[in-house]
Amino acid sequence: MGNGADTETLGRLALFADLSRPQVEAIAHTFEEEMFPEGQRVLRQGFSGSNLYVILDGEAAVVIDGKERTRLGRGEFFGEASTLLGTAPTADVVATTALRCLVVPASELEGFLMAYPAVAIRMLKEAVRRLATTLQWL
Repeated sequence: MGNGADTETLGRLALFADLSRPQVEAIAHTFEEEMFPEGQRVLRQGFSGSNLYVILDGEAAVVIDGKERTRLGRGEFFGEASTLLGTAPTADVVATTALRCLVVPASELEGFLMAYPAVAIRMLKEAVRRLATTLQWL
């Protein structure tokens, strides 16, 4: 196990903006960071196994059926839907630059969101915004 995530970086992300410094430190010490090289697929559409990934640095492309739909950058997250629902990811997520993420394991996501309701609310708002965007594509 490494030393966990970088508290300074986490504290600057909108997802964690409503938390106290001790709460941010607790998250940083609980969850690990993971690095992905440019071009690596982090999530694979239709294949099981997912975690919540929060981007600390870098950029990722969301690709559905081979077509890039959007890009995600620092402070944005992915993997939450398949993790919460226990389903396969509905998109590929590919690192378009070197990508550094905070990883919340699937087995710990619900407990994490219950422990930090302010994070859950920010995630919910973003999920609703994404749904509205997806409906516009259709």
